[in-house]
Amino acid sequence: MTAELRRYADFETLRTQATTLRRDGLSRRQIRDRLHVHNNDILNRLLEGEPAPEWTRRPNAKDDLRARARELRLQGMTYDQIQVELGCSKSSISLWVRDLPKPERKRTREEASAIAKKGWEATLRRREEERQARKEAARREIGAMTERELFLVGVGLYWAEGSKSKPYARREAVTFVNSDPHMILLYLAWLDVLGVEPDRRTFRVMIHEKADVASAEAYWADLLGVDVTALRRTTLKKHNPTTVRKNVGEEYRGCLVVKALQGADLYQRIEGWWSGMVVEARRLTA
Repeated sequence: MTAELRRYADFETLRTQATTLRRDGLSRRQIRDRLHVHNNDILNRLLEGEPAPEWTRRPNAKDDLRARARELRLQGMTYDQIQVELGCSKSSISLWVRDLPKPERKRTREEASAIAKKGWEATLRRREEERQARKEAARREIGAMTERELFLVGVGLYWAEGSKSKPYARREAVTFVNSDPHMILLYLAWLDVLGVEPDRRTFRVMIHEKADVASAEAYWADLLGVDVTALRRTTLKKHNPTTVRKNVGEEYRGCLVVKALQGADLYQRIEGWWSGMVVEARRLTA
């Protein structure tokens, strides 16, 4: 048997197995893990023509809105009025009700403009509610993190945002700079997991000289739970009159620089951890 025929036979055997598992109610992920097929194109070919089991189907969140929109249209409402009532976009409403008869126009242009504005505001509110609900659902998906998961997240976080040694400038120092307080807190939790004692950590604010420096220092000290005097001397970025600054306002607090003292050994291990993660990522996607 030629190699081509053997590959064809193997594919047909694999397709039979995949089809059987699909009809037994397994999801794509379960079939992928069971058969060790990690190529999506091949998995698609194996499952071609096989519908997903009902338990994997997500209900369409807009099904109820569609039905309600059709009811309102049949009652004589315009797109704008339906938008105000339901808070969904007029483009969606148009798709849902375009086969229904148009209501008779009974309002002035000014009235129509006011309704349209109100409808857009309702759409924005609905989008924001959906956005917040989606974020909250995603937050709950994380669940409880293990120390190992935090360890791996921290390695990636450091390699993305921390200082790195260069061949032309070997500086094996563990220094992390960020303006996001949540990133700082996660990074500090990672240092805890690594056993980097508090007395080996230094903190310094880095901010534009025209910002409210004292307020920024107080903010970062409060986040860290230390007195302002525990911070090292703030680094001020000189003002360039030709540049239009966007980092202005009360929310601008500059960046916090977190440095781990005596960090050469730790830096070298971070490099090794990151290299190991890259190797494993390639193995998983091979």
